[in-house]
Amino acid sequence: MASESRIGSDGLFNTAEVTTSGRPVLRRNEVECFLLSSVDLDSEDDPPRFTPLRSGNLILTTHRLIWIPSSQSNANTSSLPSSLPLSSITHIFSHKKSIKSMFHSPRIRFQVDSLVVVTVVFRGKGDFDGFLTKLWECWRGRAWEEDEKSESEASSGSGAGTVAQGLYGNDGTVRMVGLAGILRKEQEQWESTDKSLQDAFQDLNALMSKAKEMVSLAEKMRQKLLSAPSSQNGGGDDEEMGSKEEMQQWMLSVGIISPVTKESAGALYHQELSRQLADFVRIPLEQAGGMISLTDMYYHFNRARGTELISPDDLWQACNLWEKFDVPVMLRKFDSGVKVIQNKSHSDEEVMSRIRTLVTKTETLRTGVTASDAALTLKIAPAMAKEHLLSAETKGLLCRDMSPDGLRFYFNLFPEIDPTDLHLVKDIGTYGEWVKATSLLSV
Repeated sequence: MASESRIGSDGLFNTAEVTTSGRPVLRRNEVECFLLSSVDLDSEDDPPRFTPLRSGNLILTTHRLIWIPSSQSNANTSSLPSSLPLSSITHIFSHKKSIKSMFHSPRIRFQVDSLVVVTVVFRGKGDFDGFLTKLWECWRGRAWEEDEKSESEASSGSGAGTVAQGLYGNDGTVRMVGLAGILRKEQEQWESTDKSLQDAFQDLNALMSKAKEMVSLAEKMRQKLLSAPSSQNGGGDDEEMGSKEEMQQWMLSVGIISPVTKESAGALYHQELSRQLADFVRIPLEQAGGMISLTDMYYHFNRARGTELISPDDLWQACNLWEKFDVPVMLRKFDSGVKVIQNKSHSDEEVMSRIRTLVTKTETLRTGVTASDAALTLKIAPAMAKEHLLSAETKGLLCRDMSPDGLRFYFNLFPEIDPTDLHLVKDIGTYGEWVKATSLLSV
């Protein structure tokens, strides 16, 4: 478990790591359960035992309470993302409804380390009762103890494996050592993995109950694949390397462990969905060359969310909210109406320069280029390459040719033609290169 530094002189809260879009970075096996906006964390003691945290989003996970300042309170430099482990809570006071409670904001009181009483004040709109129920459920669930238990078992197991235990095991059987022992251990691990997969896919209920175990298993396999050397004997088997790359790609797309849902985020659903989408889209963008269509992203994002599918309208609203957040991605609409997601660092001038280099080659001066040709050069999808070619045509860089063979684009030579002498043949510039290329074709 990653170590965290304490905030403030009181040392009650830990610093909480957040992504570039403002989403909390969850730990291994940690799942987001509930979110409420406009929440204060106050101390009931006089003088206060800790610095109050004002007007932020409170996120409940299976392991922590995470407080993130809202965008309006970012001007206050003392308001930093903070977290409080649920393991440090010793008592949650029961919430009693009274006439007095009807006239002030809902509150939850709990005791930390048997010393400090923290009051959670809800000043915004949200399901207060639902949050309180989830808090009790997560606190009593004590998921962090399961993690500590599994970590201790793993460490003790690895330690036992490194110490020589003799030729006989505890059950009296002959212990396998050397290469044979390693192969047998690998075989047992794969058999255990295969059994877990078979058990998980018996029915949907079994799959859901095994989801946490399967994600953890897939993550371990992914780390093993990533840490494996690319080749062992200088030149490996192409078929083996191909299957390893396919397995690695599958492992890398395990999905989002804790997707934002309407149940957990409430009124902030689209805002939190927008932030999570901004974090998720970075890897697909890198694989797609810095630009991906909205339709393709809808497929990738829903695939990663598993059973928590979103509608196209939810995706559209989430993308439109990027204008309000400081995220490195943006939504773009081409003149043709095609909507894409791209990095803010994406440069159209660089793309136009690469297209110009492509269409001014000797071969392409004669034959022109298609969207597929441009896609290979730009390393993007053909649909995106076509949009760039159309943009280059709009800017006067290219000319199009419609024929039975399809749509082709050529370098625009018209600016180099003298309108007062249309029959003048130049031997300089791109026009001269085109004349040479067409002359080679006639020969």
